[in-house]
Amino acid sequence: TDWIKRYPGQQHHLAERLSLRGHEIRVVDYEILWKTEGKKEFFSRRQVFNNISKVQTFQGLSVVRPGIIKIPFLDYMSMVYTYSKEIDKQIREFHPDIIMGHSILTNYLSMRSAKKYNIPYIFHMTDAQHTMIPFKQIQSLGKIVEQNILKNADRVITINDKLRDYAIRMGANPSKTYVVRGGIDLDRYNYQLDGSGIREQYGIKEDDFLLFFMGWLYHFSGLKEVAVELSKIKDTMPNIKFLIVGAGDAFEELKEISLKYNLGNRLILAGSQPYENIPEYIAASDICLLPAYCNETMSDIVPIKLYEYLAMGKPVIATNLPGVRKEFGDNGISY
Repeated sequence: TDWIKRYPGQQHHLAERLSLRGHEIRVVDYEILWKTEGKKEFFSRRQVFNNISKVQTFQGLSVVRPGIIKIPFLDYMSMVYTYSKEIDKQIREFHPDIIMGHSILTNYLSMRSAKKYNIPYIFHMTDAQHTMIPFKQIQSLGKIVEQNILKNADRVITINDKLRDYAIRMGANPSKTYVVRGGIDLDRYNYQLDGSGIREQYGIKEDDFLLFFMGWLYHFSGLKEVAVELSKIKDTMPNIKFLIVGAGDAFEELKEISLKYNLGNRLILAGSQPYENIPEYIAASDICLLPAYCNETMSDIVPIKLYEYLAMGKPVIATNLPGVRKEFGDNGISY
């Protein structure tokens, strides 16, 4: 994924905290948003970004982005060459003691190089990765590749119990598969924080009841369905409002729903916001939502937003996702 533009995930927190402990870390990322936000070009050149930090205040990490052919599907094909070349270059120059992979294609390529150079390889697993491939027709191939990585990784680290079960079903060695749970920065996510400034900024009155969601807006996030249901009660319960922070696949459709049903400021699309402002947005809310479909992608995971919602002392309404229920039970979440 795009290390720089996307919201901080578990990998950002982990890498930056390890760096603050004195470890040297280098990231190889992918411009996942090139179709909508990237420079218009046939082939992108290799880029190096220095001093990149997303969640901590420090000098930051170096992020390397190899070039790709900017044509759908051919971008993946070109990555096999450019990313293999880059990973080998980093091994020769940076001399890593450990290589840690995410996702599928870059994960497989880095595992292959790790084996070639006899370097321990860790698969840090935050999602059922093959289900995230945007091309449905190659998800079955992605599943085979994901299984291969899980079988051959020296260690597999998942962020919750259900994802560990998934990894083992997919072929990971149980004795080499561990859970390192998602954590939370309680200095940043302080439940005593005042969100009145955000409410005032968006015209949310004191007696308004504010629902909240943040994160990448997937089509399966359930947000379009919530927006439509909101339109059905806009006359009988006019003080219920829904604030969404984030960008993504469903953003334009949410705008269309807002116009079609004349939701006005009942549905507030705030777009992407700086990470340091997110706790204040959560503080402004009354109830936080996770209305996602219980599909292959969502069933075994625990999104980092849930830790952040709960750390801020907010009640949560969520779809009855097996991974979430196993992690939290009924502690602060209504299903």
